[in-house]
Amino acid sequence: MEMQESLRIHRIPQSKYVDGVRWLPQASALNRFVVFGFYDSESDSSSVEVQSLDPNPRRNPNLSPEITCLSSWTSPARVSSLEVSGAGGFKPIVSVATSSGSLHILTVDLVEGAEMEEAYAAEGERFHVGRVESVDWREGGGECVTVGEDGRVNVVTIVNGEGLRYKRVFDGKGLVAYNAVKWASPTEFVTGGYGFGLQLWDQRKPGEAVSQLKGNWTQSRTSGIVHSVDIHPSRKHTCIAGGSSGTVFVWDLRWPQQPILLSGNFASESTDSPLSESEVWEVQYDPYTKSNISSSKILPVMICSEDGILGVIEQGEQPVELLAEPCAINSFDIDRQNPQDVICSLEWESIAVITRP
Repeated sequence: MEMQESLRIHRIPQSKYVDGVRWLPQASALNRFVVFGFYDSESDSSSVEVQSLDPNPRRNPNLSPEITCLSSWTSPARVSSLEVSGAGGFKPIVSVATSSGSLHILTVDLVEGAEMEEAYAAEGERFHVGRVESVDWREGGGECVTVGEDGRVNVVTIVNGEGLRYKRVFDGKGLVAYNAVKWASPTEFVTGGYGFGLQLWDQRKPGEAVSQLKGNWTQSRTSGIVHSVDIHPSRKHTCIAGGSSGTVFVWDLRWPQQPILLSGNFASESTDSPLSESEVWEVQYDPYTKSNISSSKILPVMICSEDGILGVIEQGEQPVELLAEPCAINSFDIDRQNPQDVICSLEWESIAVITRP
């Protein structure tokens, strides 16, 4: 396992537990904005905050970034999923899903002091019962898909002047649960859950998934859970998934029953040593890591894990470790406008800001 050199790493303590972190679009060259989901254990309250981040205070890159809270919103329950839509715009959308089954759509005005306000909400037992595990926005905005521990899959549409409309794609009635979701095309999306299972859904063919990966490629040595999935914007046929036992694998929709294992305890002798051996909480394709790879190889992937690892996995290469913390790294985000910059949340009520060379 390689360590990447010349990294600038700043760890910044927080006063509350960080449930999620996402970069907001960069409105100007001077402003960097981050949105956080916070949980205060003393007051048992949750909030979402927009903060400005100056990565080079007083133009000194050796100093820790200065973070200033610009606006906040009180969440009715603990934040279970935090996502941003509208990169490049001055009024991006922040979606906040909660442990009580609700979805809240916030707008952030990046011109007027990053003011944040709630625009729409979907809630009640007809929407989700229990924790909403994951939300993903379709490219172009205006529509998202939600999945939850109740086994429900909902497609939610913003209707100007009317609010939110949602339609039930599937209801597992509590017999199944979904932990992750990602759009693959304007009409298709992939979900992930227990048993290392993945499902492809097509809105043109309602009723059930059109393709499934049942995850029996681990020879039933574990039930396994998929915690996170990602689909590369230029390679819609490949879905990366991260889950239990350090497992990171690829589901190629062209060969749906032949997953490609990149890392984990089930790796073959020909696979590089696993970057992590615990729960992989989040995976994202890494646009920063460049390599001479053919179209037949998997693009580099960044992961974070329960055993405190943030790193990059590339097919056929030794994994690169960016951080090794004494606590879990629960979430991270790569700045798509400046992919050398990564921000992550640490279990010990702190964040880390990483700048790659």
